[in-house]
Amino acid sequence: MKPARLGLVPLGMAIVLSVASGRIAAQTYPTKPIRLVAPFPPGGGTDLLSRILAMPMSDTLGQPVIVDNRPGAGGATGAEIVARSEPDGHTLILVSGSYAATSAYRTTSFDPVNGIQSVILLGTTGLLMTVHASVPANSVKELIAHARANPGKLNYGSVGIGSVNHLSHELFRLMAKIEIVHVPYKGAGPGLTALTGGEVQIGSFSLVPSMPHVRAGRLKALGITSAKRSPILPEVAPIADAVPGYVVNHWYGIWGPKGIPAPIVMRWNKEVARLLHVDEIKKQMRGEGLEPAGGPPDELRAQIKDAVEQWRKTIVEARIPRTE
Repeated sequence: MKPARLGLVPLGMAIVLSVASGRIAAQTYPTKPIRLVAPFPPGGGTDLLSRILAMPMSDTLGQPVIVDNRPGAGGATGAEIVARSEPDGHTLILVSGSYAATSAYRTTSFDPVNGIQSVILLGTTGLLMTVHASVPANSVKELIAHARANPGKLNYGSVGIGSVNHLSHELFRLMAKIEIVHVPYKGAGPGLTALTGGEVQIGSFSLVPSMPHVRAGRLKALGITSAKRSPILPEVAPIADAVPGYVVNHWYGIWGPKGIPAPIVMRWNKEVARLLHVDEIKKQMRGEGLEPAGGPPDELRAQIKDAVEQWRKTIVEARIPRTE
């Protein structure tokens, strides 16, 4: 009879031990403050949502949830930090649709779909396509006709190369068969300032910062990138009404490093989903143009997967050089 080899654990037992370890971790979780990374500067959508959720989640979990702004590289800096973090549920990130656009445009050290642990899809919305008041177009169809009559003479602004509004315009350009010129800016603030000042003629930014300019007559709202009308701006039709098949969803979600024990993932999923249906939080989200979501973790994973694939295809078709 051969002597037993020490230090080797059968596969079945290893799986059992791993599951048991995950359950023990979940029972004692959290053991220290939780870092919720917002990968953009204070004041933006990811920062705002992070702060809306941080306080009630701190009360629920019994440990502080601290919002940590880590801007840079279109959100890639914060994403890299979280993807490399210990998968114990104490470091998470709140991202927007820009995560998928940036991941398609930049080379990352991790798989943006399968190399992370999705937690929850928070909400969805669309970008508002607007034009400067001087542009002789009051609908998407009229804008397309004007652009075709003036190829290469209309500029559109974005928050930077590889951003979701850059790629959304490139997709629009391809599908509408027009020629418009990209002018990147360092953030939505400078981009909107350029648009309202007439430096660029077209822009697709978030609803909330765009609407005051529309109401003041500085900009004209032509369409929304989502498949359906927004409840906070129901008079504006989807761009898809004029360009069939054109849909760009702007969304927000939470994920963490791959390997977080399932019980911890599901605890976050359950508690955040509950918060999304609290009247005050729901009101705050809808004030930002967001329709609350709150499905299982795989719903966020599917959203990320579809968006990354959409933007990778757009980048190839538009011949946009990717960055390392």
